[in-house]
Amino acid sequence: MMQQNGVLVKVPASTANLGPGFDTLGMALSLYTWIGMKPAESTVVRMYGPELGGLPADETNLIVQVAKRVFIEAGAEFCPLAIDVYSEIPLTRGLGSSASAIVGALVAANALLNYPLSNQQLFDMASAWERHPDNVGASLFGGIVVASWDGKRARHVRLEPHSSLGTVVAIPKFHLETKAARGVLPEQVSMADAVHNVSHSSLLVAALSTGQFELLYDAMQDRLHQPYRMSLVPGMARVLEESRKYGAYGVALSGAGPTILALVNQLQGNDELVTFMKDTLQQCGVEADVFLLEPSSVGAVCLEGSADDIHRLIPEVYRSDLAAEV
Repeated sequence: MMQQNGVLVKVPASTANLGPGFDTLGMALSLYTWIGMKPAESTVVRMYGPELGGLPADETNLIVQVAKRVFIEAGAEFCPLAIDVYSEIPLTRGLGSSASAIVGALVAANALLNYPLSNQQLFDMASAWERHPDNVGASLFGGIVVASWDGKRARHVRLEPHSSLGTVVAIPKFHLETKAARGVLPEQVSMADAVHNVSHSSLLVAALSTGQFELLYDAMQDRLHQPYRMSLVPGMARVLEESRKYGAYGVALSGAGPTILALVNQLQGNDELVTFMKDTLQQCGVEADVFLLEPSSVGAVCLEGSADDIHRLIPEVYRSDLAAEV
């Protein structure tokens, strides 16, 4: 029995890799996408907010395509859907915008059908769609996720972020497609670089698990992807090298970039680090929004109420000026 009033789902953003944990480590962050989904006479996608302009508003939309997969997996006949989307997560900036859309669509469609699929099934589907489990795992389960995917099944261990752990994110005001960022990576790496990343990602997980944050700067050193992506984000090399002087535990490119993320003690002041990151990027011609952002312990969740309740969450400026409907 389908929920005729629809469902409303909230999904966090995510950062992936955290340096050496390429396609393996993810952490949920407190920027969110909300998706309202309900049965309709014809499929329509209405998008609100500054980040969603230009995306398709018909059945070619990613959220619709993923929702269809849930219907198929559940053995249910697909029906037209009215979907409302409001997002704070900037597109193609390394904060898991596509992962949040995929996870949100999976969770919303599954809830609409009264939960025929397990979270493990949703995780497998999300990992298959993204081709890696780190962002989708973080958005689905919240917290810090250590994950693997063998092409069929995704597995994960979830870590609760320490109460003092925060991030400072520098989000450049330009887009960087994941495909382009992966295109600069080599097809093969040396044994020395592979061993370096295995050891450092292992140390990173142990440090995050035990709260030994003094190890993070060394643990977050990477040789698999960040050196090859330096040229894509002017100023990145200096930010990664010098942020420790301004209070960062460790620094990494967030996902494929261009966002740069520093792990910090959120219980102490981080103004100097914010200023350093912003000024360094600006000196290299990169304008960026730089601010403190908390980890999100809660992953994707179906909120109480109906799909239409999303309209109470959307700021008036986006409802009146920036809503898109086709």
